[in-house]
Amino acid sequence: MTDGARAATHSADVSQDVATHCPYCALQCGMTLRRTDSGVRVLPRRFPTNRGGLCQKGWTAAELLDHPNRLTTPLLRDRPDGDLRPASWTEALDRVEAGIRRVQTAYGRDAVAVFGGGGLTNEKAYALGKFARVVLGTRNIDYNGRFCMSSAAAAGNRAFGVDRGLPFPLADLATADTLLLVGANVAETMPPLVRYLVEQRQRGGTLIVIDPRVTATARQATLHLQPTPGTDLAVANALLHIALAEGWLDKDYIAARTTGFTEVRRVVASYWPARVEQLSGVPVADLEAAARALGTAERAIILTARGAEQHAKGVDTVTAFINLALALGLPGRPGSGYGCLTGQGNGQGGREHGQKADQLPGYRRIDDPAARAHVAAVWGVRPETLPGPGLSAYELLSALGTADGPKALLVFGSNPVVSAPRAARVTARLRALDLLVVADFVRSETAELADVVLPTAQWAEEDGTMTNLEGRVLRRRALRPPPAGVRTDLEILADLAGRLAPVTAAGAGLRFPVEPREVFAELRHASAGGIADYAGISWERIDAEDGVFWPCPEPNLPGSPRMFTDRFPTPDGRARFVPVEYRPADEEPTPDYPLYLTTGRVLAQYQSGAQTRRIAPLRTAAPGAFVELHPDLAVRLGIDDGDEVRVTSRRGEMRAPARLSPGIRPDTVFAPFHWPGTARINSVTSDALDPVSRMPEFKVCAVRVEKA
Repeated sequence: MTDGARAATHSADVSQDVATHCPYCALQCGMTLRRTDSGVRVLPRRFPTNRGGLCQKGWTAAELLDHPNRLTTPLLRDRPDGDLRPASWTEALDRVEAGIRRVQTAYGRDAVAVFGGGGLTNEKAYALGKFARVVLGTRNIDYNGRFCMSSAAAAGNRAFGVDRGLPFPLADLATADTLLLVGANVAETMPPLVRYLVEQRQRGGTLIVIDPRVTATARQATLHLQPTPGTDLAVANALLHIALAEGWLDKDYIAARTTGFTEVRRVVASYWPARVEQLSGVPVADLEAAARALGTAERAIILTARGAEQHAKGVDTVTAFINLALALGLPGRPGSGYGCLTGQGNGQGGREHGQKADQLPGYRRIDDPAARAHVAAVWGVRPETLPGPGLSAYELLSALGTADGPKALLVFGSNPVVSAPRAARVTARLRALDLLVVADFVRSETAELADVVLPTAQWAEEDGTMTNLEGRVLRRRALRPPPAGVRTDLEILADLAGRLAPVTAAGAGLRFPVEPREVFAELRHASAGGIADYAGISWERIDAEDGVFWPCPEPNLPGSPRMFTDRFPTPDGRARFVPVEYRPADEEPTPDYPLYLTTGRVLAQYQSGAQTRRIAPLRTAAPGAFVELHPDLAVRLGIDDGDEVRVTSRRGEMRAPARLSPGIRPDTVFAPFHWPGTARINSVTSDALDPVSRMPEFKVCAVRVEKA
């Protein structure tokens, strides 16, 4: 297809005003885009999740559309030490095709890997998973969402039989008598959600925040528990211990709707408050107050986020809070339950439909023969041709260019040079590849290392669907076509499939549509009967109903905004208690590395910052990284506010100005992860992995800090 024909295709049905959604976090706030003589404007739109509100990132989202850093032509590197140069699409795709053929001929199909992103639409995530498995024939595909929700997903699956971030509507938060946020700083990561916290407090509700820092969210709390990083699991077991001792459990719910409580009761018996105060630093009085607020509430909600989940024991930590929720009889009741705050815009849908190494569309397990048969039939291939499970995200990145690892990598919608743990090793592995292909709309830090860079459309230039943190499937609508010379990810995958499919076991008959509506129709069939069943969801229904909640197996049935009301999707309909024991972080402080490091986000930046660092108002609001430390610690180290400091771990170091704050523990330092280069905190973070979810331990490691 010529670029002119592509532009004509994309321009169909594009109006001056279009109702769409913010390109950033999983709240997926509704907004209206308007084309004007001076560019694109963002206007407020009342949508159930944000009710017209937007954060600074949302208000400035359109500024990237015509940014001077925007890529509008493919780039090629002629030699390893050469610079990227402009090239035609034919030349760029020829290079990709030749490189893939060369690598797979020499090393086998698994030698080519794919790395996706949690910001891709459902259609693109689905197509990427299909492309990896039936065109490339590789088992090695994963995505950066592994670094986001994988621990909560694994815990939810083993407790409830399903993983959906919030199994209830977001509006329930405002109706809870007690709301517990664990490792969540929503005031900075998804500010429009704060209105629900305000409503909850105005109703007389209690807000409890568990966080090592006095964040903007913690400052709004009725009660703030400030544990040592990595000790949330012990705190959760203590809260259940107290609730059990005080008789606040819902015994009827436990008996009728759960299994496995006896063993959990035995385990939490050893987590008496005084012991947990020694483990976590949280005073006994605060543990008791938090347990009382939860145990005596008529309606209570427990929410976890990355602070609790990005640990080498993240699955067990989330499980401990799920155990607490089940013991109190919360899941399935209006205004009550357990939920996880999804981070990336399509972190939920991105893993449901095939980007994750062990999953097929519909949240099917790739090692399940029935799942393989169903999806293979939709794709028109034999089940035995589908590869098995591949490496998880960090394990995949860490294996690149090694003797037994992939020799080529295709990256869509991710910037692992900044966002991955132990990032210096990841950067070295990317440099060791025979072929690195990056599809992006700016020259991200990962794109700067690529052999081929393919310019892609932005969020306002293509239609598609996203699945927000509630499991609500939404419509993202195009305002305008991509610029000349730019293609969508679906077009790129279709072009590559047309070149490569004839040499695969699947044959040349594979279809890779470029129209998102057509891809979504196929996705519906592939997901039918799966846990994340989209079969009954159409674009027309999404438009008419302000989004449709999955599972929705039939067009004439309603979606599922509230799950678990009657039963859990387990074989016997009951939720599972799972006993979990506290264990220390992979790295504890030592004389050489005497402090804890924890990481996170700031209000004006997002993820690796490849987009937000290019927007002037956001760059002004948050111009660079910093290292937050307690004034008492600063005195001991001879550091003044604003001094450049060096943070060093066993893996590397970063440098940034000191920011003194009495709101952080004296044994802990904090740094945001949005910046590259010497300010890259992920040069320091730990690559220890959770044994179940394979989540890296971003949120705690041992470091030393000194004036640079």
